[in-house]
Amino acid sequence: MRLTDLSKTYQGENNPEIRGLTHDSRRVEEGWLFAALPGNRDDGARYIIDAVRHGAVAVLSEPGVAMDAAEGVAHVTAENPRRALAQMASRFYRRQPEVTVAVTGTNGKTSTVDFTRQLWLALGEKAASLGTLGVRGRDLERGGSMTTPDPVALHAELADLAAAGITHLAMEASSHGLHQSRLDGVRADAAAFTNLSHDHLDYHGTMEDYLIAKAHLFEEILAEGGTAVLNADIPEFAELCDRVQKRDCRILSYGSAGKDITLKNVTPAPDGQQITIELHGKPYTVNIPLVGAFQVMNALCALGLVMAQAPDDDARSEEIVSHLAALKGVPGRLELVPGSALGAVYVDYAHTPDALENILLALRPHTAGRLLCVIGCGGDRDSRKRPVMGRIAAEQSDIAVITDDNPRSEDPAQIRAAMMDGAQNKAKEIPGRREAIRWAIGEMKQGDVLVIAGKGHEQGQIIGDTVEPFDDVTEAKKAMGKN
Repeated sequence: MRLTDLSKTYQGENNPEIRGLTHDSRRVEEGWLFAALPGNRDDGARYIIDAVRHGAVAVLSEPGVAMDAAEGVAHVTAENPRRALAQMASRFYRRQPEVTVAVTGTNGKTSTVDFTRQLWLALGEKAASLGTLGVRGRDLERGGSMTTPDPVALHAELADLAAAGITHLAMEASSHGLHQSRLDGVRADAAAFTNLSHDHLDYHGTMEDYLIAKAHLFEEILAEGGTAVLNADIPEFAELCDRVQKRDCRILSYGSAGKDITLKNVTPAPDGQQITIELHGKPYTVNIPLVGAFQVMNALCALGLVMAQAPDDDARSEEIVSHLAALKGVPGRLELVPGSALGAVYVDYAHTPDALENILLALRPHTAGRLLCVIGCGGDRDSRKRPVMGRIAAEQSDIAVITDDNPRSEDPAQIRAAMMDGAQNKAKEIPGRREAIRWAIGEMKQGDVLVIAGKGHEQGQIIGDTVEPFDDVTEAKKAMGKN
């Protein structure tokens, strides 16, 4: 593929054939384009010479970047080189699944995209999901390390999925990925917004900027004529509607205040919840095998995304609703750990104040005895949420245990101290996550419920520059005497 096929703005005389794309100079091969992206910690322009030495025949950068030492190499400039790279990657890899939907929001993205995949599969579609858990599909599972991959890896994955016969894809859209234009070039037929709460302010700065980053999904990524699936029960609903209505897109709302998918009633049950919803004026009652009111909202969001392809088809909508009864939980999202003879032990990824509070409130109706919580906060991340997390754990559980969670380069004792301040010392501090889990399980009595929150599906504990193997589910099983 020639450079002019990738860039609609390049007008140079040199029009080399491009065999690959990357923003990592160490990965450049002969005939590749190197994207010299500016960053907070480093500047890709510093590595142009290295990229050329490795065989780069073209460089993408911001205007004004010097190319004196790379004579003869084609130079493409863009005011937003990250977005330009994503669009180039889309043109280079060409293919993506026929139907692609994306989900953003602080909490619920992973469960929602997985539920969407499950509903599509139940309808007979060849479907997959892409996000925090990697790629998941029938006879298809690949791990991942980022909620939203870099644009080159993302578009390569989309092409691979299309080549493998996947026709329907549900993917997560993180605020970082949206702000850094990683999804630009993706054709989203539908896009959903779950909720917005305190998280990632170390990156975005303010809640307003955080919302703006997420709104990029609806203003730029969602295709003209597509459908925005919006949570009508959140404060941001009206603003999101205003942003969507500026484009030729349909709004499908869900929740207690939802116009299209109206949640009428939720009744907790020992093994899940019975919900009553209304679609187009017709009521439906279904038992879903999921614990927690927030999981109901995730399921309704997935319902909206699947309905989006034919929102006015009542027969199809009724069939989709019937499949809600067969939904399965996602690993690390209120995952029940088998083996307790006293009560229930759950592992959950909740690592934001809103998510932690939702988890504890969700489990309270299912708790006959005491509600216990093990929680920590990650190092080198938003420190402002630490006392808030400590306060919520102390207020919403009967026994709160403050421990460690990926301290990274920070002193774990200082992280715990900030959480204990928020808890006003109404929590038990136990250094070491393994020790905290063992203590909490040893403390359980008949009818108690324990949630081990913060890490969910993660398989490692980051201490300094080392990632030590660690899995909350495995540690809980060991503590219960199950190897």
